[in-house]
Amino acid sequence: MTHTMKDILHLKAPGNWINDPNGFIYYGGKYHLFYQYFPYAPFWGTMHWGHAVSEDLVHWEHLDVALFPTKGYDRNGVFSGSALEKDGRLYLYYSAVRYLKEDSEDIHRAADGKFETSQAMVISEDGFHFDNWSCKRQIIPVIRDEKRAHPVHTRDPKVWFQNGCYYMILGSTDGERAGRVVFFKSTDGEKWEYAARSEEKLGRILECPDLFPLGESHVFLGSPMYVQDAGKGYEHLSICTLAEFDEETCGLKLSKELGLVDYGEDLYAPQTNVDNEGRRVMIGWMRMPRAVEAEGTKPWNGMMCLPRVVEVVGGHIFFRVHPAVDRYFAREGEAKNAILPNYPCRIGTVLEEGETLNIGGYLIWVEEGYVKTDRSRVFQGIEGPAVTSVTPVSLEEHRLDIFVDSNLIEIFINDGEYVISHVVYGLGDEIRGKSVRIYTGNS
Repeated sequence: MTHTMKDILHLKAPGNWINDPNGFIYYGGKYHLFYQYFPYAPFWGTMHWGHAVSEDLVHWEHLDVALFPTKGYDRNGVFSGSALEKDGRLYLYYSAVRYLKEDSEDIHRAADGKFETSQAMVISEDGFHFDNWSCKRQIIPVIRDEKRAHPVHTRDPKVWFQNGCYYMILGSTDGERAGRVVFFKSTDGEKWEYAARSEEKLGRILECPDLFPLGESHVFLGSPMYVQDAGKGYEHLSICTLAEFDEETCGLKLSKELGLVDYGEDLYAPQTNVDNEGRRVMIGWMRMPRAVEAEGTKPWNGMMCLPRVVEVVGGHIFFRVHPAVDRYFAREGEAKNAILPNYPCRIGTVLEEGETLNIGGYLIWVEEGYVKTDRSRVFQGIEGPAVTSVTPVSLEEHRLDIFVDSNLIEIFINDGEYVISHVVYGLGDEIRGKSVRIYTGNS
């Protein structure tokens, strides 16, 4: 259990590449967050599970790699999954990938998209030691019946215990034409039986589904692929909606009102669990189109958003700032045309119609009631992701709670009614255009 690196507020790649959060759980008095990790270069490759822990969701400490390929069925990647506690032990569930044909010029990629995916698990006695040789077990072999699921694109098991039964939700596809949700059930969390496939259509392939009870309803999060024209930004987006779930049959019905988890669109593959006080907390991966290269550190690519509390109010899904983050930002000052303090910092303000706030070149303004943002000045030379964003509806008030880190800006609008988060590069240090409250951390 090597302690290699520490992060505050945002978990960042400890050099090289990270993507999806995995196995997010409060276990043994600590928050554990695993993540997709390629430890050899700052770009995507054969997946491992990195591992970090925190006592407060703010201060993170990276540990050794937890999971890595060792078996025939996972030889080409230990992909995304989840965690639960049972009998004091930590159960980790993941998607195992085996290439049927390897790219001869890059062994970390499958040639012609030829690979297959199964589901596997590892049990840890303490959440810190993981036997990748003796304790792995394939629990759902490659599914060959395409009326149930797809042999290639069935992945990202999210497992939970509810009313005496273990449930697993997976993302899949109907012939790469329509993304589907697949359910399995278990009496012990180890032996699984197919339960159902929802006919809800979510993009062409669905990734990282999450389903949980909240109040009188259920909330569904998922990351459908190919839902947006590539010319408008990312093709794959993360959505949220209310849902009806039948525990007995695993019948799933989603509300017709689908929203984005984050309207900056950089956030992808969110995962939730409950914190030590029972709140439903979400963390997602912030996609970075370019690695960060700074003197004295390894190039790194990928980071996580702030922990966000998921709540449903009046049929609307809110993503609020977690109370631990509130407690961290204790010191306050007020300024106009100010200089940004050391990262990370927090900025509070209210924008009125026609007003603009400039944070180091990142622009936020209100136009016809919509909150709009533009990162083009701090995103120069990068193509692909959208540089502008806007709330989906016009709002009567525009209370902004803004968190600024060296490569990320997160804007919580009206206490999390909507959130816009953007990866940025080369922020300046001036704040202009509006009087703001500035909070600095109390590390």
